[in-house]
Amino acid sequence: MPRKIKQYTNPFLKAKEPLATPTSQKLPNLENAVALHQKGQLSQAEAIYRQLLGIDPANPDALHLLGVIAYQTGNHQAAVDMIGQAIEIKPAYAEAYSNRGNALQELNQLDAALASFDKAIELKPDFAEAYYSRGNALQELKQFEYALASFDKAIELKTDYTYAYSNRGNALQELKQFEAAIANYDKAIELKQDFAEAYSNRGNALQELNQLDAALASFDKAIELKPDFAEAYYSRGNALQELKLLDAALASFDKAIELKPDFNYLFGKRLHLKMHLCDWQEFEPNVSELSLKAQSNAKASLCFPLLALPIGLTEQRKAAEIWCADKYPFNPSLGPIIKSARKSKIRIGYYSADFHTHPVSILLVGLFEHHDKSKFELIAFSFGPETQDEIRGRIKNAFDKFIDVSSMSDKKVAALSRELGVDIAIDLGGYTHNGRTGIFSFRAAPIQLSYVGYLGTMGASYYDYLIADRTLIPIESQTYYSEKIVYLPSYQVNDNKQEIPIVALSREELILPNRGFVFCCFNANFKITPPTFDGWMRILRAVPESVLLLYTNVQTASENLKLAAETRGVNPERLIFGKKLIRSQYLARCRAADLFLDTLPYNAGATASDALWAGLPILTCIGESFASRYAASLLRAIGLPELVTETQSEYEAMAIELATNPAKLQEIKDKLEKNRLTTPLFDTLSFTKNLESAFIAMHERYRSDLPPDHIYITDASPIESQTK
Repeated sequence: MPRKIKQYTNPFLKAKEPLATPTSQKLPNLENAVALHQKGQLSQAEAIYRQLLGIDPANPDALHLLGVIAYQTGNHQAAVDMIGQAIEIKPAYAEAYSNRGNALQELNQLDAALASFDKAIELKPDFAEAYYSRGNALQELKQFEYALASFDKAIELKTDYTYAYSNRGNALQELKQFEAAIANYDKAIELKQDFAEAYSNRGNALQELNQLDAALASFDKAIELKPDFAEAYYSRGNALQELKLLDAALASFDKAIELKPDFNYLFGKRLHLKMHLCDWQEFEPNVSELSLKAQSNAKASLCFPLLALPIGLTEQRKAAEIWCADKYPFNPSLGPIIKSARKSKIRIGYYSADFHTHPVSILLVGLFEHHDKSKFELIAFSFGPETQDEIRGRIKNAFDKFIDVSSMSDKKVAALSRELGVDIAIDLGGYTHNGRTGIFSFRAAPIQLSYVGYLGTMGASYYDYLIADRTLIPIESQTYYSEKIVYLPSYQVNDNKQEIPIVALSREELILPNRGFVFCCFNANFKITPPTFDGWMRILRAVPESVLLLYTNVQTASENLKLAAETRGVNPERLIFGKKLIRSQYLARCRAADLFLDTLPYNAGATASDALWAGLPILTCIGESFASRYAASLLRAIGLPELVTETQSEYEAMAIELATNPAKLQEIKDKLEKNRLTTPLFDTLSFTKNLESAFIAMHERYRSDLPPDHIYITDASPIESQTK
């Protein structure tokens, strides 16, 4: 999510009751000190304030203004202490209360800061700056509606309050009112034409509206006005990434890190972008540094990039907990959920930005259609684009209610969920693109869980359960997940109504050679790590005339992969790059290949089930994390455990054997064809019944006033355990 720059001002407030001018011109003069202070000559001003205190240790103005200098130089605790002394001497000192609140806010003592601003306003009801600062504190507390009201009051009292307009725009962004936010940034820019922060925030709002070119122009203007503006470079990189201009995005991230080496979360985000480009320069030292940063609780990376890197489960959980605590802490402002009377049906809420033709919904649409409507009522909370495609039509028809909440704030969505009596809220996105974790931070339902979108722990106390199976999360790995685990017989749901591809695209259509074994991998580029690629190249060298069919829509990635092949002794022409195809052609392309080579540590997910549905075997190497055990889960669910290897050497040996032993490969393909519609992986109805059994089990625990616990489902029968 683009970073919002909050432009805080700590207005230098001249004392309303200055000391009388001393009779001796040699005595320090408060007005002279104030003038120096306003010019930014802090050390000279500080010297005079201290001389004043030497003459009169109880001078409240000198204490207050010394506290302001301490604030401006980053010594916030000293600022609180000195301004506090001024207030003790002069209890009705509104300006001191306001500036003390600013210092408390910097110390993250937000409730105390708010109380200080409120006192300033009580003493001086027309104090625009105090209302403004109060709005900032309320924003930090994620009370955006109240922050908005505070900014409104500041603007009412001071109609040309530039910074209040800008931060009002920030509050409106958080409330998903992007057009209104842009209007406020425009007003701020009208008042202050060189307001770089307003241009940057305006770009963030434009990006939320998918007006990417306009967003880019706004970021560029911010950088023109403020060349050392790291945050604007970061946001510019986000927009360029959305525009698929990945090389330019990387350059923008590089500049942001150059300007601000400790930029929160950018180290991991930049590394993730490099993985999209298959740019593996300094891969190992970067991964090692990222792991160390995670171990030291640094804000080093978003959660998702870690899934595709050789990072331990401990570090993955830590990263999730750090991100959650920073961006989406539990927010009790809606109050506790009062247990309602038992309803005739359990009310299930599904929350997603992807209710359209998207890999997540292609998997889930059959589940929605198979739910037992005599026992469950389904409500969809959609915050993605409005589309007219077939998948969205099927999803809408499957739900009792389908609600577009894209323009509603997280708090309002959570409040609506409660109002509708949702019993179980299911987050289908997690920490993926366009996810809305904030909804769940307000507790949208008495039971909340994560499924299918994000393949790891959410690291949040307000997610009660995580759906998995015994392959994905072995019993001994439960400690690495903050949620209780719901074990289904198999994890991934699939839609068995989709058409089974019969015809394969020809080798000529795919620009493949007329002969030779065709390995393939259609995973996203960021999942390809150097060790995985090293293994692939050893396989190609061992299987003469074989080729590797890959998917990429990024030219730099294909160039980097070809260069990597050449440096590993493989003719780069043996790497064939396919383009994006419509789904029917994509499945047909799967049938043209001989064996799918999986990636580690982030396995194929929906891509793996697509391959298996098309009749293409997939070979995987099982790892430690959820994401690195995904393909193994699918293969065991379809009765092909022999394609799950335990080590890299076994993986390579199996790939070579299947490529050089046509009879064995054909045996596996025949088994896949036989198992496709007779095993759990594509049995949509059985999966739905098992998931419903899990819903009933967790709901009964809640109704019985029992806390969440691990749940095991076998043959649609819930068996609960004590916490392991």
